[in-house]
Amino acid sequence: MLFTADHDEPRRILQKFIAAEINPFVDEWEEAGQFPSHALFKKLGNLGFLGLNKPVEFGGQGLDYSYALMMAEELGAIHCGGVPMAIGVQTDMATPALARFGSDEVRREFLAPAIAGDAVACIGVSEPGAGSDVASIKTNARSDGDDYVINGGKMWITNGVKADWICLLANTSDGQVHRNKSLICVPMKTKGVEVARKLDKMGMRSSDTAQIFFDNVRVPKRNRIGEEGKGFTYQMVQFQEERLWGAAACLKAHEYIIAETIEYTRNRKAFGKTLLDNQVVHFKLAEMQTEVELLRALIYRAAEALIAGEDVTRLATMAKLKAGRLGRELTDACLQFWGGMGFMNETHVSRAYRDSRLTSIGGGADEVMLTVLCKMMGTLPGAK
Repeated sequence: MLFTADHDEPRRILQKFIAAEINPFVDEWEEAGQFPSHALFKKLGNLGFLGLNKPVEFGGQGLDYSYALMMAEELGAIHCGGVPMAIGVQTDMATPALARFGSDEVRREFLAPAIAGDAVACIGVSEPGAGSDVASIKTNARSDGDDYVINGGKMWITNGVKADWICLLANTSDGQVHRNKSLICVPMKTKGVEVARKLDKMGMRSSDTAQIFFDNVRVPKRNRIGEEGKGFTYQMVQFQEERLWGAAACLKAHEYIIAETIEYTRNRKAFGKTLLDNQVVHFKLAEMQTEVELLRALIYRAAEALIAGEDVTRLATMAKLKAGRLGRELTDACLQFWGGMGFMNETHVSRAYRDSRLTSIGGGADEVMLTVLCKMMGTLPGAK
């Protein structure tokens, strides 16, 4: 069993925190286009939620991955996508490789404050010309004695406006594209790092997202995570937790929209009966609830495999793909049942429709997920 009685208390604490410290302010943060990440992360850090499965010696709880998954699922109860995504970047996107492969020195400097909530982290992989195609990134870190000198730029960086440091993927040699990259921790206040602009997004409005430039940014080589040239491999490992997190965070969000739609259609009358009395409505909602449960089963299976030390590339990829597709179908169907009210920004279903669209893009587009699966199935033309 993935969850036991030991999960009950941290789950209850997190639910209480979301209800008191996050949901009452979501509408305000959405309007502002950002939320107080440093203050909120510090509160989460004080409760131990930013390092559930991170090493104890750096402030983490040292628990297995089931606790991180529990947290991801509960964050889906937040009434927007931007805030949980920002938290997920801190816990499951910018720090897993650091926790697993980083030296003690670099973990003390960057991981410990991220776990404590004293520093906000972001992950720098995507570029204007290289989103899902990670191997094609152009940002480079040239060796200069004991330092790297970094030049290039990153795009669509969640937490990028307010981040204290970035887990940066850069080319550290001119070798083969899967073996010439390294992950480097770069303090955002380093000379030459420029947050060029805060991006204006269709959804995830409360999350600050940045375009960042690096102009002769000098950082010590000791800031590198693990071995030089292993960055692509480390990032692929890191992606598995990111994709599982993204899928898990959708579950309660989808269930909330279904529940709200049931309530709305039960009370909204048209042509002499409630909308919910129409078979096309109640059948579709039952189908969508079934799809959410099927996705949950897949995610839990993948999490159990990850805890057992198995390669979860296939299952995590499937979960990410299904979560993105389901988010598009479910929010579209529910918004349709809301009619004109669904088109209003004041409704949660409208926000969910906009926010959920990113799941099929961020962390690897649907087409990349399908390509990975086809490679594993031996059906991709030209693949060995």
